[in-house]
Amino acid sequence: MYKRRQTRQIHVGSVAVGGGAPISIQSMTTTKTDDVDATLIQVHELATQGADIVRVAVPHEGDARALPTIVAEGGVPIIADIHFSVRLAMMAIEAGVHGLRLNPGNMRNPQHVKDVAVAAKERGIPIRIGVNAGSLDKTLVAKYGRPTAEALVESALHEISLLEEHGFTDIKVSVKHQNVMEMINAYRLLSEKTDAPLHLGVTEAGTPKQGSIKSAIGIGTLLAEGIGDTIRVSLTAEPVEEVKLAKQILNAMGIRQDTFDLVACPSCGRAELDVFELAQKVEAAIEKMDLPPMQIAVMGCEVNGPGEARDADIGIAAGPGRGLLFSKGKQIGWVPHDQLVDALLKEAERVAAEIRSTGDVATGSPTVVKGAGRRLLDVGFRGAGGGTGQAN
Repeated sequence: MYKRRQTRQIHVGSVAVGGGAPISIQSMTTTKTDDVDATLIQVHELATQGADIVRVAVPHEGDARALPTIVAEGGVPIIADIHFSVRLAMMAIEAGVHGLRLNPGNMRNPQHVKDVAVAAKERGIPIRIGVNAGSLDKTLVAKYGRPTAEALVESALHEISLLEEHGFTDIKVSVKHQNVMEMINAYRLLSEKTDAPLHLGVTEAGTPKQGSIKSAIGIGTLLAEGIGDTIRVSLTAEPVEEVKLAKQILNAMGIRQDTFDLVACPSCGRAELDVFELAQKVEAAIEKMDLPPMQIAVMGCEVNGPGEARDADIGIAAGPGRGLLFSKGKQIGWVPHDQLVDALLKEAERVAAEIRSTGDVATGSPTVVKGAGRRLLDVGFRGAGGGTGQAN
């Protein structure tokens, strides 16, 4: 059974992190932060796609001066990404950011660490310590021979201590690595040594082709073990793609349900139509619709098809020349192959409207497709309505 690891709770603006709060999704803008208009456009786009928290880079004074407007108009909690400079950190705090991403070990003057810790504590601004394999302290690399999980955790615990010695405990921590197994082991080890909420991510995961797999494995494995309180998928792509993939990971694990789940068979020689084309058409159409969370099944034959389609909120199981449409476990009727997508979308809209009006997922009178043949309530493929369920 899935059981979350208990951590202490912090608040990034209105978003609770840790302590049993829902796992939040983060991403980072790619604009120059001092370009306020461009940055706000991207922040709003990320928020619209499902980001709960957005981080912006603050390497220069001009970026820090842009923060008050971005914070005021962003619509989601804004985290300022700071490195080395106590001046920029203090400017970000004064601007009212909802969080800092800052490693106190990068500040050589201990007084600067204290100044930031005191100011952030006074204003209730949390700090994320972000340990990264690519920027690990050289002494730790020398000690362990390479950026191992143990090296990352030792660095993180040291960074935590630099803030805690000033009474600052509103901390979340990440120990990111580009190697998936090192990343998993680092978070496992860290979770045993601190109750700070953990920010999960595989750093420098790469393009969507490879990064999606690395992120799904690394983040998904840890979430399945109850480790992790907030996540960022790092891709060499537009940041919106990071948010979309993060949502898909959480939805696939049943942790967060805020979008559709498309169940589609891998296809084989039993398929009675082009399942690849059908699934792509359905996915493209559904992505443009404003639907509540629901599961949609697109199946290509009579073996697993009826069972999967029946279990989904809405489903299609293909037969020769036609497919059987299901809605909330009921068989609706046969639909010609060339009408399958339209029939499914029409039923999806009907179910969505019912959910919105009643708050219940139970269906009423199902949609009947004209010209699709007789309506079937108790008759399915081979008169049974289900397959063996053992073909995949």
